[in-house]
Amino acid sequence: MTKTLNVMAIQMSSVIGEKEKNIDKISNLIEKNIRNNTDIMFLPEVWTVGWDCEYFKDSAEDLKNSSVIDFLSSIARKNNVNIVGGSFITKQDGKLFNTCPVINRDGNLIATYNKCHLFSYYGDTEGTYITRGENPVIVNIEGVKIGLSICYDIRFPEIYRAYAKNNVDLMVNMAAWPMTREIHWVSLTHARAIENQSYFIALTQSGQLSNGELNLGKSFIIDYKGEDIDAISQGEGAIFANLNFDEEYSFRKKCTVLKDVHDNYKIKEIQQ
Repeated sequence: MTKTLNVMAIQMSSVIGEKEKNIDKISNLIEKNIRNNTDIMFLPEVWTVGWDCEYFKDSAEDLKNSSVIDFLSSIARKNNVNIVGGSFITKQDGKLFNTCPVINRDGNLIATYNKCHLFSYYGDTEGTYITRGENPVIVNIEGVKIGLSICYDIRFPEIYRAYAKNNVDLMVNMAAWPMTREIHWVSLTHARAIENQSYFIALTQSGQLSNGELNLGKSFIIDYKGEDIDAISQGEGAIFANLNFDEEYSFRKKCTVLKDVHDNYKIKEIQQ
């Protein structure tokens, strides 16, 4: 039996600091774009509040009492779809986290991932407000193993190689990525797909960032060879793909690059 998955990823322009407006906006984008056969829907990083760290604290919610989780759960049930919900700011044990929630078709929260790497350069201060997560997370959705990551995580190939060693079928990075670093986003996302021979969803926001900057708004669904299946540039909308994992597995058997990875690389330094 062929193993396939219909995926949809929403690219949006969040209104900075306006949670209710963003919930209304994403609801409209979902209603406009979702297809009847969609198995999993993906959302971008901090879509509820936009990328401005000063708004993070006021927007934070307890996972056990969350309007965002309630909203995503209702969307999942209404559309019979699994949701990898981008990220929003959560409060856990008195600390703030940049958290990705995963909701199944029944509207149940089945997994969360707290962003492991916090971006605090070029004037950004995520690490001042947010506590880093400790563990990468693989979630199994209807027999498909998905490796989760958020934005700045993309610069750390160790996460994705760990996912590959655990035989994930699909990797995703959900971001709010600035237009000023376009070449980094395009290069790193495609490299992660190629080096790990994995389908890869690279989803970022469009529109306003903090301090007058703009999000890149260039999202991709990439195949296991690094080729784009679907893509969107600036603006709001959705990208789609039917992922055939039998084809991915067949490619891995023909090109067994991952079997050549050493368990460790002990450096030998030669001095003159």
